[in-house]
Amino acid sequence: MEKGRALMHAYGYKTKLMPHALDSEFYLAGSDRHRADDLMAAFHDPEVDAVYCSRGGYGCARLFPYLDLDFMAQSRKMFLGFSDITTLHMALQRRGAVTIQAPMVLTLAFDRAPWVHESFFNVLSGDARIPKSATKMETVVPGVAEGDTVGGCLCLICDSIGTKEEIQTEGKILLIEDVDENPHRVDAMMTHLFNAGKLQSAAAVVVGEMTRTDERADESIGSKPWKDIVGDILVRSGVPSSVMFPFGHMSTMLSLPMGLRARVDTEAATFEYTEPLCDD
Repeated sequence: MEKGRALMHAYGYKTKLMPHALDSEFYLAGSDRHRADDLMAAFHDPEVDAVYCSRGGYGCARLFPYLDLDFMAQSRKMFLGFSDITTLHMALQRRGAVTIQAPMVLTLAFDRAPWVHESFFNVLSGDARIPKSATKMETVVPGVAEGDTVGGCLCLICDSIGTKEEIQTEGKILLIEDVDENPHRVDAMMTHLFNAGKLQSAAAVVVGEMTRTDERADESIGSKPWKDIVGDILVRSGVPSSVMFPFGHMSTMLSLPMGLRARVDTEAATFEYTEPLCDD
């Protein structure tokens, strides 16, 4: 935590650690009430311009009964994080907020490519342009699409289906990634999105990486690379699509506004926002 905060301070930002940020309760980062109280306090605090999550894991969905999501969305404060934070991103975007899929404090404590820091601190200052040195996506289905960006971690996207905070993909650019999932689970979740119509209704699907999925293959039952599993389903969906877009749990990741309109050309491997992140 302190190493990540020191990087923020080196770039001229001030940080405030919330009271329960270092709590632990079994597999959760503290009690639901304490975590929710910290989050709401940060959004209410007039000294706070951006609410930055320390790490992911599991537990955000447990906070919904204690959160004023409407207030959070209307606050216009920048909200940053990824992985399990996807749950909160989707809920806030449903209420019209733009949120940031970004490496977290823990993530920044490890060495990253210079453009990872460039992307993060550019977005923090209101500039959503993709650094030219960022790695390029790989084409699955060629095409061009424009729409608001939504998505994040695949398992959390699937978990939202059937709830009040279900992800809305119609006419949007859907971004997907995940980590430490077995190949058959990636197949199951992507198939679930297909069967729910979430892929076909999107304007485009941009996949990052299924990090460490191939390493989990069980050769005794047969397997194939995650790119092939995902690619087969994306081809069936018929929408412009790509893989290996640098975001999420990859070692090199972009900071990406979600809920902001963008244009993607999966054949030319370009992704750009068509509206500003900040009004001023």
